[in-house]
Amino acid sequence: MSKDTVNVRYMVEDVEAAVEWYTRHLGFSLLSNYVPAFADVKRGSLRLLLSGPKSSAGRPMPDGERPQPGGWNRIHLIVEDLPAEVERLRAEGVHFRNDIVTGPGGSQILMIDPSGNLVELFEPARK
Repeated sequence: MSKDTVNVRYMVEDVEAAVEWYTRHLGFSLLSNYVPAFADVKRGSLRLLLSGPKSSAGRPMPDGERPQPGGWNRIHLIVEDLPAEVERLRAEGVHFRNDIVTGPGGSQILMIDPSGNLVELFEPARK
């Protein structure tokens, strides 16, 4: 891996389903696959580590709590035409948490992966 690679870990319920979802819908490429425990996928300088319940990252903490998917943290992917991307992804059956929201910096929408993790698609405002 390059020193410029950014690594993000997502806990997922089903590693195989997560790999299929990220490669099919968002153009990630598979780097390694140790189903059912772990796989990693890459898009540009982002390496996304997909860790299932059987991975070392899925082991319980000393207090017994188990790492799990979900929450509000998310990866943020920039797109050139957000409405067109949303239309394409909806046609593919992808689920969204909200509708497109526009602010001074641009427009965004939140997708939900098969385990409940969020992915933000963002189109910067035109200057």
